[in-house]
Amino acid sequence: MFTVKRIYEPAAADDGYRVLVDRLWPRGVSKDRAGIDLWLKEVAPSTELRRWFHQASTEGEVFDEFRARYEHELDGNPAVAELRDLGGTHPRVTLLVGARDPELNHGKVLEEYLEHHP
Repeated sequence: MFTVKRIYEPAAADDGYRVLVDRLWPRGVSKDRAGIDLWLKEVAPSTELRRWFHQASTEGEVFDEFRARYEHELDGNPAVAELRDLGGTHPRVTLLVGARDPELNHGKVLEEYLEHHP
């Protein structure tokens, strides 16, 4: 089972295996406080896509375009298989993101992608 959580929230016992899925280290978070088990940068959106998204508005239409582009990147990304393997060996894998918006972020797209693309 995969879940998404902001890295700025405190680590909890029920987080299970904690994976940071951002390409950049989140500002203001020490490695000790982060409590991550793995930093899987390779599964994050490409630098170009991340920059495009941050320059665009986060309203629905823009996010839908971001989702489509990111899912296209995930289709050919070997790091997705690594996440699936972690999901098979851990009852819960928490995908950690530094995004401000808890719903419109790449972690949510990744979580749904893992659920719907076995």
